[in-house]
Amino acid sequence: MATEQILILDFGSQYTQLIARRVRELNVYCEIHPYNHLPTITPDVKGIILSGSPSSVRDVDAPEVHLAAFRHKMPLLGVCYGAQLLAHTSGGEVKASSIREYGRAKLGTVKAENPLLKGIDQHSQVWMSHADTITSVPDNFDIIASTETVSVAAFQVEGEPTYGIQFHPEVTHSLQGKLLLHNFVVDICGCSQNWTAESFAETTVANLKQQLGDDRVVLGLSGGVDSSVAAMLIHQAIGKNLYCIFVDNGVLRKDEFAGVLESYKTLGLNVKGVDAKEQFYRALAGLTDPEAKRKAIGRTFIEVFDHEAHLIDGVSWLGQGTIYPDVIESVSVKGPSATIKSHHNVGGLPDFMKLKVVEPLNTLFKDEVRAVGRTLGLPEAILGRHPFPGPGLAIRILGDVTAEKVDILQQVDALFIDGLKREGLYDKVWQAGAMLLPVQSVGVMGDERTYERVVALRAVTSVDGMTADWAHLPYEFLADISNEIINRVKGVNRVVYDISSKPPATIEWE
Repeated sequence: MATEQILILDFGSQYTQLIARRVRELNVYCEIHPYNHLPTITPDVKGIILSGSPSSVRDVDAPEVHLAAFRHKMPLLGVCYGAQLLAHTSGGEVKASSIREYGRAKLGTVKAENPLLKGIDQHSQVWMSHADTITSVPDNFDIIASTETVSVAAFQVEGEPTYGIQFHPEVTHSLQGKLLLHNFVVDICGCSQNWTAESFAETTVANLKQQLGDDRVVLGLSGGVDSSVAAMLIHQAIGKNLYCIFVDNGVLRKDEFAGVLESYKTLGLNVKGVDAKEQFYRALAGLTDPEAKRKAIGRTFIEVFDHEAHLIDGVSWLGQGTIYPDVIESVSVKGPSATIKSHHNVGGLPDFMKLKVVEPLNTLFKDEVRAVGRTLGLPEAILGRHPFPGPGLAIRILGDVTAEKVDILQQVDALFIDGLKREGLYDKVWQAGAMLLPVQSVGVMGDERTYERVVALRAVTSVDGMTADWAHLPYEFLADISNEIINRVKGVNRVVYDISSKPPATIEWE
């Protein structure tokens, strides 16, 4: 069954993913596609949004798309650069502004009778982020909103559902931005708002039954939300023909291997646990480069997983918990992202495994995955679990990885995570963990001078991991955890707290 959707053409804006988030909050499915990798436009596409861009339409190599292929066929909404592109390609004029607008602005005039601006207040606060300005529009463009400094803050092309807005409705600083997007997506495009976690689960299971038939699927479980929800969807479709493997790679959290296996017992999944710690430690021996460590873990995991998969007769599919941010970060406006991490499981299947890939979650953001998991009856202990990197503690140990360092970091990490849970803080942060730094510092314990390891604690708040802010944990909590770590973990005498946001920093240190 086709799902009606909004198509978002990405011109490289930092806010493109936010547009998708806001549309999906309206219970309408949408997809992001680079402007230079257009999909086939099917009848289920009800409208198109053109994103912003760091580029200028005046640049010689400015990103362009053949808008005539869409105009008059479906509603269009250009946001910032998208609006400038609509004006520029229709004969309007876009110039470098003498007054650049970045931040909050107020709409000075609003034609509230226009379908796009229905319910939008006069002087409504919006968020601007542009250096160029539309200085003139063709005669058939109706200016429907202005600000004190921008005469063309919004327009509609007469006689067609084509709109442009200079501001960003997707950011929370545009106080009525969600209403504007509702006007476009629901009223103008006619989307029915029936894309929910329940409908996704029902449709996906039906599609998996048709796709997989009586075939056998092998899936690597991690204990996290993504692989668990993917496993449950596939299990509902093919039952005992799903074989799950959980590998202990030696860099899991403390007691995680046994704990994860126990948590799956009640779910009816066919799970096999594989202790491969020593194999991973041998592969990691002497490696200090973060990417080399990631690749060693990925390569060793594939070796272990491939061996176990060959013990199962007739497996023809590999199930993966790939989610939408992995896909977005793998295909950017300028081609494959230079910053894509090698542990992202997007197309990471070696040829020799000869398995087809099934990824039931590759259109969902993390919080949407959790919502689907709840409809499937997954326990909150799994659904509420923080994201954990595929390479595990190996990329939280800066420098080479040894069993001794893993043991130290596991103890520190457990004290931190248990403390967050004990104080009711765990569910208030998106992700938390500890880093073992490749430095030692002087300390004093009792009457003795020490020269021991430094650990950094990291906790962030986020919606989907695409951006994140450092969590403002209470000072008293940090003080207590620091004391507890130093007193209980031999070899650590200093604890620091990371207050960097993403961007510019990443959530992990490696």
